[in-house]
Amino acid sequence: MSIRIESRENARIKRLVKLSADRKFRLETGEMVCEGGKMLEEALSSGIAIHAVLVADDASVSTSVLHHAQQMGAKLYSCPPALLKKVSNVKTPQGVVFSCTRPVTALHSLAGSHRLMVLEGLQDPGNLGTIMRTADAFALDGIILCEGCADPTSPKVVRATMGAVFRLPIAVAGVEEAAAFVRKQGLTLYAAALGADSVPITQVSLHRAAVLIGNEGRGVSKKALALSDRQMIIPMEGRAESLNASVAASIIMYEMSRGEAR
Repeated sequence: MSIRIESRENARIKRLVKLSADRKFRLETGEMVCEGGKMLEEALSSGIAIHAVLVADDASVSTSVLHHAQQMGAKLYSCPPALLKKVSNVKTPQGVVFSCTRPVTALHSLAGSHRLMVLEGLQDPGNLGTIMRTADAFALDGIILCEGCADPTSPKVVRATMGAVFRLPIAVAGVEEAAAFVRKQGLTLYAAALGADSVPITQVSLHRAAVLIGNEGRGVSKKALALSDRQMIIPMEGRAESLNASVAASIIMYEMSRGEAR
């Protein structure tokens, strides 16, 4: 049985809207908001705690999925399509909005990792979500987010991950703490940056490594460069000066997966 909601002044509606829009509120509550039946299935498969599921009257979502969510402790709510549209973060809502625990792990849970991405100052939600999705595709052990990164549990990032947010370990740490952790794992920390001592990615072993990607415009900070073991570049024969951060990260992660295969 679901609880009926008709008013946008309802406390549950207000909470979902605030979770969607307010990063500070997500951090304070430890929750986030997601949309869609497929994303709900991904969340349930991961074992993450689902708190509330809001379903529009015209939603095409499996009753078995909703029953599973309810069995796992989620509260079910139904509402008119127009009300769910007020809660949704997209132009064309998928009929289901739900809140769940933020899937952000502690840094120590990445112990024993062989391949990690370390991101610093990555601010574009689409870039971050794409990197998370690609890291999941190439079976990296996790991603460490350092100072200045977008919230990995914001609605835009979560959509871009295509469910990877529930499959890929994500930790948050300062760049100094991240560098110390990487070294403790016996990994080499490479910074993707152009410098006098930078070496082509084709000339380094990424079998056991962590790679640092910096801000979309400024690149890796001087502080982070000083903490890195080596700097590397992606050789380019064309005239472009640089690559989009998520594109560069994707090429690097592909090379990391090739190193693992070798």
